[in-house]
Amino acid sequence: MSSRPVPARVSRLAERLQRRLSTRRQGHAVHAVKTLIAALLAWGAAEPWAATGRPFLAVATALLMVNASTVHQSVTRAVHSVAARGAGLLLALGTTRLLGPTAGAAAVIALLAVPAGPRRGTDDRLQIASTAVIALAATATDPLGGLVDPTLQTLTGAVVGIAVNALLLPPLHLDASDSAVRDLAQAMGSLLRDMGAGLESRQLTSRAHGWLHRARGLDKRLARAEEQVRQADESLHWNTRCAAQARRRDVPAGEEFRALRGVALQVRGIARTLADNAHDRHGDHRLGHQFLDRYAETLRLAGAAVEGFVRPSGPAAAPDATPRERLRLAIDGALDWHDTMTTLIGRGTLTKPGAWHVYGSLMTDVERLLADLDYADVRAKSLARRGVQ
Repeated sequence: MSSRPVPARVSRLAERLQRRLSTRRQGHAVHAVKTLIAALLAWGAAEPWAATGRPFLAVATALLMVNASTVHQSVTRAVHSVAARGAGLLLALGTTRLLGPTAGAAAVIALLAVPAGPRRGTDDRLQIASTAVIALAATATDPLGGLVDPTLQTLTGAVVGIAVNALLLPPLHLDASDSAVRDLAQAMGSLLRDMGAGLESRQLTSRAHGWLHRARGLDKRLARAEEQVRQADESLHWNTRCAAQARRRDVPAGEEFRALRGVALQVRGIARTLADNAHDRHGDHRLGHQFLDRYAETLRLAGAAVEGFVRPSGPAAAPDATPRERLRLAIDGALDWHDTMTTLIGRGTLTKPGAWHVYGSLMTDVERLLADLDYADVRAKSLARRGVQ
């Protein structure tokens, strides 16, 4: 192997790491500035009319809202927080009037707001209970003020936090989503190409279980990509930067992920079939060399198609080809190999006694893989024509 590709690969990894570190530093700086601005604005807005002149509750609420990962989350979190604290204050007022600021009132609050056993909405009930207990003394001495002042502080902090989060560089997670989906496609494409190279060099027995282990490891990448895509979609809601940037992509990351999630099932199926066949004790179940050569080429082309679906590339593409044209070339080449193998199997050229079910499983998986990519490619073009972002 030549030593030249190694420094180039290390250089690419170093550049990627540097970009990520730079992005993180910028993100931390933005969060720090937004947090400081929200705290100062909340204090300035609530201090003139706060009962004690120290609106700590408004500042705390603003900090919670401004540090939400998306504008949509800051709004929903504000609604829950205001509703929970309002309910807690009302509960404190009611129990104080009935029992006074006593241990009995605290016990009643605990029984009403925190039923025994973990249930859905436990966090909201705990916030209601804690707010009610803290407000017992305030509502006992000044029932109206003890109820109105914390409520207004909470509302003020929520409004300030949401406004700062929404108007000052509201968070977008599109780059993280794109990166996660691209990493998933590269992992699957690399595995397919590696399986193709291994089959061609007759390394099925020695490498099959390694391929299966890598295929099973795709589940973690799938979960990470799904979470990133979900967060990216949520970050687009009520985000002023979307209208300003008018960011458009040929294929939304969500569409790409859904296509790759189906492809991952076929990749795992191929790896599992190869691993089972590698250690099958029945000699007549072994795959023929001619089939392996054909299938190896199909896997390499399928790997290029998977990678090209997200980040099209390939030496076979023309320099002036568009990304979708390069992807189309990869898919068409793999489909041609698939048709050739199907014909050979139909004629009985490749079939060995007892191995027909292995051929069928491998052919079905690669056929479904290519069909998923083909369908996703057609749908992507349709979405692009309709201007879906």
